[in-house]
Amino acid sequence: MFELTEDHIALKDAAAEAAKAILGATLKADDEAEVFRAEYLHALGEAGLCGVQSPEEYGGLGLGYTEYTIILEEIAKVSASYAVSVAVTGLPQVILSTFGTAAQKEAFLPALAMGESIGAFALSEPDSGSDAASLRTTAVLDGEHYRLNGTKFWITHGGVADLYIVMARTGGPGPSGVSAFLVPGDTEGLSFGKKEEKMGLRASPTVELVLRDALIPAANLLGQEGDGFKVAMSALDSGRITIGAISVGIAQAALDVSAAYATKRKQFNTAIIDFQGVGFMLADMAIKIEASRLMVQKAAGLRDASKPYSQIAAMAKCMATDTSIQVATDAVQVLGGYGYTREYPVERYMRDAKVMQIVEGTNQVQRLVISRYLKRLYAD
Repeated sequence: MFELTEDHIALKDAAAEAAKAILGATLKADDEAEVFRAEYLHALGEAGLCGVQSPEEYGGLGLGYTEYTIILEEIAKVSASYAVSVAVTGLPQVILSTFGTAAQKEAFLPALAMGESIGAFALSEPDSGSDAASLRTTAVLDGEHYRLNGTKFWITHGGVADLYIVMARTGGPGPSGVSAFLVPGDTEGLSFGKKEEKMGLRASPTVELVLRDALIPAANLLGQEGDGFKVAMSALDSGRITIGAISVGIAQAALDVSAAYATKRKQFNTAIIDFQGVGFMLADMAIKIEASRLMVQKAAGLRDASKPYSQIAAMAKCMATDTSIQVATDAVQVLGGYGYTREYPVERYMRDAKVMQIVEGTNQVQRLVISRYLKRLYAD
């Protein structure tokens, strides 16, 4: 079921080559200076890597999540920051493909799929993180427009995106009062506040988004009023697969560096990989990575087959992200003092890996999703 075909291998190799060619030159400098280069994302789009899952008629490749995870893993091996950028630009595409009208798709999908536009997803708020249904941003119908007011936190691509999917309250409390809106980046009344100074993913901007009487056409409502929570949860389920793939990429990169180092580094005239303490650590890293990759691919395969995948996506995200931080930490350990310096990239992998346990629902939330599934399963 999970064996790569010749087409998959060709796609994998092409993604790896493009990622190295486009992103490789400034990784260390941009991480240290917290610089995001929109032109890099545009170049990834020109290489066909920004619209993998979008229909061909709208400029995408028309492929599935299986192919999407393969590509994201390869990008993440080079730069987790830009792998996240590709995935976040992909979220509005997934949402538009599922919930958008023909006019909405025509207006927004092609530019996103071809990397000409940058996408973003705005759900979290200062007091509404894991409890997404408690969000307070409001959207009030005013003639042929909606008037949006509120503040969103932790917005990847805040201030640089061309299109934001914004969740806002159009009704009463709880999930049924939430709606989803397409908000162009040049909307009057849309502004941006604090840029977060982060431990990792430093080349990916995370910025506060502020809506003050922001007027958008009523035609920019996604689905019907009250569909927003369904839109958000669907996006998060899909996003857990992509975060899992990115986490596998980070872990694989960490193993590649540390195993190569351990093969060349000698102590007592012996390569340190031949010392059981190091060799077994590397073996465990490889086992965890392969298991995580298979779990991510299973979730992607179920989604592609239009079968229930929410609980497997939660498992895959949880396992892959826990693996990523553990493998990256062990990679630092294998390199010893060198691993703790910025001369080698494993310290960056470790910093980038940590946030994967938090985004798209913390791993505690994933375990809650899984345990609720088990309760339903065994209650029957």
